[in-house]
Amino acid sequence: MSGIEIAFGSIALMLVLIYSGMHVAVALIATSFGGVWLLRGNFDLAADMMVVAFKDSITDQLFGVVPLFVLMGLVVSVSGIGRDTFDVAQQGLRRLRGGLGVATVAANAIFAAITGISIASAAVFTKVAVPEMRRHGYTPHFSVGVVAGSSVLGMLIPPSLLFILYGILTEQSVGSLFIAGVIPGLLLATVFAVGIVLMGYLTPQFIGGMQDDGEEALSMSAAEATGKLLPIVVLVALVLGGIYGGVFTPTEAGAVGAAGALVLAIGKRRLSWNNFWQVLVQTGHTTAAICFLIMGASLYSRMLAFSGLPGWLSNAAIDGGYSANGVVLAMIAVMVILGTILDSSSILLLVLPIVVPILTGLHVDLIWLGVITILAVEVGLLTPPFGIAVYVIKSTLGPDTDVSLGQIFLGAAPFALMMFLVLGLVFLFPALATVLL
Repeated sequence: MSGIEIAFGSIALMLVLIYSGMHVAVALIATSFGGVWLLRGNFDLAADMMVVAFKDSITDQLFGVVPLFVLMGLVVSVSGIGRDTFDVAQQGLRRLRGGLGVATVAANAIFAAITGISIASAAVFTKVAVPEMRRHGYTPHFSVGVVAGSSVLGMLIPPSLLFILYGILTEQSVGSLFIAGVIPGLLLATVFAVGIVLMGYLTPQFIGGMQDDGEEALSMSAAEATGKLLPIVVLVALVLGGIYGGVFTPTEAGAVGAAGALVLAIGKRRLSWNNFWQVLVQTGHTTAAICFLIMGASLYSRMLAFSGLPGWLSNAAIDGGYSANGVVLAMIAVMVILGTILDSSSILLLVLPIVVPILTGLHVDLIWLGVITILAVEVGLLTPPFGIAVYVIKSTLGPDTDVSLGQIFLGAAPFALMMFLVLGLVFLFPALATVLL
């Protein structure tokens, strides 16, 4: 068989293995190892390449940013900063139609700027916002849907673990990707907020909660609101200001952010030894899972390079007269389809090694492409049958809840459509992602 045939066969086998339930990282490593073995006809060479790929993929200092930002996000989650943010947003937006839904979006946008983990946002605001919205008469499906929809902001508003992973896979500046995500992230939050208000007027039966949200809200003074928001503002300014101001690298920013989050949690007396141990354990589990995926992707990329598939596809696209926009649209379609069965990180690891060489040959801006990619894969967090954010919310609600998975998907559907709108705007107006660079 030719190298191209082996590459296509390995991709097909990989998809079969993943669909059958094998872990994505294991499928990547097994098929990539087998592909190199077939291409070179040498088992020892394939084994040596696997060792080199594993070593190179996790020894770079840049990979230190993963556990640091994960640690920061988890400490922020357990310290109650999400609840503080929601309380302040609820106080300011309580008299707006659909105000608690808008408050959830606003609080999630702020929370996203210090966590970068969509799953953490979904878990925190399921506990914080859903009971409040249900108590004020909002429908069950809208109450959970707005949490599911706004949780995706965690992967678009920097810092973002998906931007870090994209930067590693495409060898792009993580700092530049963070900057590129600012305007699209704020735009998405704004579209969500406007969409909720419009639903309140156009489809009030869908969201409920038409009584004044402020009737039962506790009064909060300006000093109290400032006291709750100040730690958040300080942490955001410390991390993002340091990166954008060139004071320190993204990896150093992760260390500073994690230390700052620990200081805040201890200062608020909201971090017990038991919680801290759980945070450390969960940080280790998350980091190990991400690094295992990255190692598999590194071997996968090398196997594809040996086969000649990226160059063949790039030449075929150029010779066939395909435009860069056409290839990007095809990539978006594939990512959205894969999003119905795979998580976001797995989609990046499968698609980018194939697509990026083609788009590089077509002179596509890879920073702009990064924003497009994150938006496309994040739609998958809300779409059945996988929809990981939906399952996190269902799990957080507990076994005694009266909210079904179908209701959560129903409530998240309008937000998935709004994400497609923002994706279309960023595709048509690339300056939304690049103007700050």
